[in-house]
Amino acid sequence: MFELSCHQLNYALFTGILEVNLERPATKNAIGKDMLRGLQYAFEVVNKDSAAKVLMICSSAPKVFCAGADLKERKTMSPSEVQNFVHSLRSTFSYLEELYIPTIAVIEGAALGGGLEMALSCDLRICGEDAVLGLPETGLAIIPGAGGTQRLPRLVGKSKAKELIFTGQKIGGRDAMSMGLVNYCVAAGEARAKALEIARDINQKGPLAIRMAKRAIDGGVELDMASALALEEDCYEQLLHTEDRLEGLAAFAERRKPNYKGE
Repeated sequence: MFELSCHQLNYALFTGILEVNLERPATKNAIGKDMLRGLQYAFEVVNKDSAAKVLMICSSAPKVFCAGADLKERKTMSPSEVQNFVHSLRSTFSYLEELYIPTIAVIEGAALGGGLEMALSCDLRICGEDAVLGLPETGLAIIPGAGGTQRLPRLVGKSKAKELIFTGQKIGGRDAMSMGLVNYCVAAGEARAKALEIARDINQKGPLAIRMAKRAIDGGVELDMASALALEEDCYEQLLHTEDRLEGLAAFAERRKPNYKGE
């Protein structure tokens, strides 16, 4: 049992927008072995779907996105089993981060520990104003082990990331937005609607251009400026001979909406 679902939104207008729903309400979507296998499967399905343009990660559980690791299950594991599990979790979130399409975490309620680390692996994060976000691992005498110590400082800066991780402080949605941890904080219960609005906007753009933009941004920030600009040039050149580029120019000249096909 995967304890989540992956489906395309059932509206013609939303073709290309995929949604993964976390569905383990009894444990507040805590990530155990079954949930992890489900996430791995879902992300692989998305990555193989040539029609996919945007992925939204949501929760079907009320007032919680993901409470982090399943600590009850964790207590039954040996140190080597824990090590293997955390390694697999880290790899899964890296795979999520490297998906070729944009990803949006839709956060209502708690996103703690591994739950926040999953959201950090997405390209965008939208939360409701009642969201609670944090990396409390140091209170359990461990550290965030699925990318939190690396992705958080890249978003909010090294000093603020150290404060949040050292203290295990939990912050609300408004504070998360002010420090750049989330892109938008909206009224409670409205995060999915805002995410859909953004996804629909992305969905109308050239899909190959979106992929190349993601590659250029993600790859470039890890490089020196000269190498990053060379990467940008390479990504741009890959779009020069596409049908979509010609369609974009034609649509502009004819004052109509473009019909992009990802070709």
